[in-house]
Amino acid sequence: MSELNKAAWFEVLAPREWQTPIVFNSPHSGQFLPAKFLQQSVLSAHDLRSSEDCYVDELFQGCVDQGMPLLRALVSRAFIDLNREPFEFDPRLFHEQLPLYMNTTSSRVTAGLGTIPRFVGDCMSIYRNPPTLSDALQRVESIYRPYHQTLASLTQEAFNATGFCLLIDCHSMPSSAVTHDPSGAIDVVIGDRFGASSSREYVANLVAAFEAEGLNVKLNRPYAGGFITENHGAPRLNRHAIQIEINRALYMNEVTLQKNAGFLHLQQSLLRISETLARSLSAPMRVAAE
Repeated sequence: MSELNKAAWFEVLAPREWQTPIVFNSPHSGQFLPAKFLQQSVLSAHDLRSSEDCYVDELFQGCVDQGMPLLRALVSRAFIDLNREPFEFDPRLFHEQLPLYMNTTSSRVTAGLGTIPRFVGDCMSIYRNPPTLSDALQRVESIYRPYHQTLASLTQEAFNATGFCLLIDCHSMPSSAVTHDPSGAIDVVIGDRFGASSSREYVANLVAAFEAEGLNVKLNRPYAGGFITENHGAPRLNRHAIQIEINRALYMNEVTLQKNAGFLHLQQSLLRISETLARSLSAPMRVAAE
């Protein structure tokens, strides 16, 4: 069997009893780098992890004990980015001509950050030998589609049980992205696609919960939410999606990628925040984990 068929690309951390129609998702915290991919790359494994949302799944994992599931990627976003459209393909990466149905002109593709990224970190080129189009499509079919089918199944289960769902899409951001913000150091950016992906009520509750922990919060800038937030947020249908970006400097050394002394403190803060968010909902559910 090929490595693509053997690997565990993602997993659902399921609560013993699902108690609240909230789903947590961490699409960029995976660390797995396939051997063939490492051979194709000019970068070290450490450098390939430079765009990773390191430890974000661990930071938010307390939600499981509070009765909410967490879907997390295990594969590196350098290999495939799960917070993109399925076919945001970069024509500069492939020798073959790309099919017309692919989105080759999005801002993310232009930046080299499509579904199959060309760059990681600070514009570091990934490939010595780029993948074939066939290889890239296999990543989409073997990893991307099952991941999104699982995410859709989780949100649909919550909606079927209560007529409501809130998706919390969990990420981290480099401190350099917000260091020079005129409002001061930003700890958290909450994105709701400028009101398009969630009702103001849930965003306001989340902002208040973060601020109660002494964290400086900003809305939608520089991160308003990616494909997942956009794709799952439909407030008029009672489906809400909010993206959270945590400043990495709060909990890790951004050069060594090691946790720092703030990790446990932030993890406890996020535990209280998720508990507060769950209490704010009026749509309890009782679903035993399979």
